[in-house]
Amino acid sequence: MSKFRIQTVLLVSISFMLGCNEFMVVGILSDISKAFDVSLSMAGYLVTLFALVYAISTPFITMAISRFNRFKAMFSLLLVFLVGNTFSAVAQSYTQLMISRIMTALTAGVIISLSLAMATNIAPMNKRAFLVSWIFSGFSIASVFGLPIGTMVSTHFGWRYAFWGISVITILVLIMMYFFLPRDIPSVQSKLLDQLVIFKDSRFLFGVVIVFSSAAGAYVVHTYIRPLLTNVLGFSQGSLGLLLFIYGLLSIVSNQFSGWLAGRSGLKKIPWLYISELVIYLGLAAALHVQWLGLLFLMSISFTMSVLGSPIQIHFLNLAEAEYPAALVLASSLQSIFFNFGISSGSAVGGVIAANVGFDYLGYGAGVFASSP
Repeated sequence: MSKFRIQTVLLVSISFMLGCNEFMVVGILSDISKAFDVSLSMAGYLVTLFALVYAISTPFITMAISRFNRFKAMFSLLLVFLVGNTFSAVAQSYTQLMISRIMTALTAGVIISLSLAMATNIAPMNKRAFLVSWIFSGFSIASVFGLPIGTMVSTHFGWRYAFWGISVITILVLIMMYFFLPRDIPSVQSKLLDQLVIFKDSRFLFGVVIVFSSAAGAYVVHTYIRPLLTNVLGFSQGSLGLLLFIYGLLSIVSNQFSGWLAGRSGLKKIPWLYISELVIYLGLAAALHVQWLGLLFLMSISFTMSVLGSPIQIHFLNLAEAEYPAALVLASSLQSIFFNFGISSGSAVGGVIAANVGFDYLGYGAGVFASSP
């Protein structure tokens, strides 16, 4: 296996690990709510809190570490992530679990930003879209395998074991990183204002609005995928693992389609994607009491949720590399930052809707975000 392929596998493994830590909570919310005697909507705010901390802290930490060697910074942050995730596994109260989620959220965004920035040094130009799409696919693979496996482990052995599994993966990633990732990628010395200047460029602002509204719409529904499948659509607990597996598999297909789109039409298809999302959300709201039709719309959300990832990320990387090299790492983090702002907003809105008017109305809330750009 070539060195580039090994490095690709490693970077995908990092995003898979981060994806498991972030998204697995969606599948074990019910078990966490029972363990700490909190409502399901209250447990859902673990998703909101993680995403909000991730989104707010990532740009500041990214700018603060820009002067350090990227390998050392990434390795150190992975160690902090390991401590935070292990704390989740041993948390004795809901408050402790929230603190542990804050610890991992503080590092996760910067780690994936450094991974994407490192991809620009590892991959030749003609393979950049390929590598970026596969890094994003790591999150989808986490949905395919991490989410249902985490749900199964939580159901049969306890939710703490799901977090212990992520800690084991993190240790393996640290070992692989030590041997296979380049250590001599220099930092780019820059002042704070040299990095923030990208927020004055309308091309970046256009991208972040697109990322935010797409993620927010999807997460109004996605945060409550498990109760939607079981409580609303009436599928059995026994079928939940298979349904979540298919749901995540569609997300992998979506990421690969996203990479294909990035290499060919770029951002030209965005208006059609937004129209499709709006139709799907409104269709879901109307079809939730027809089991298989409701399932079809839920699966469609999994596919559309990831399509914009690679085109937007390549858009940010190419702009920064050509015109704002001092802000490359910050630019590489914009997609994940504003995706998580979208997650926090969407999951919070979803929690309000679920708690006050019921799961039947989640599709309408998602449709509001999809129509906002």
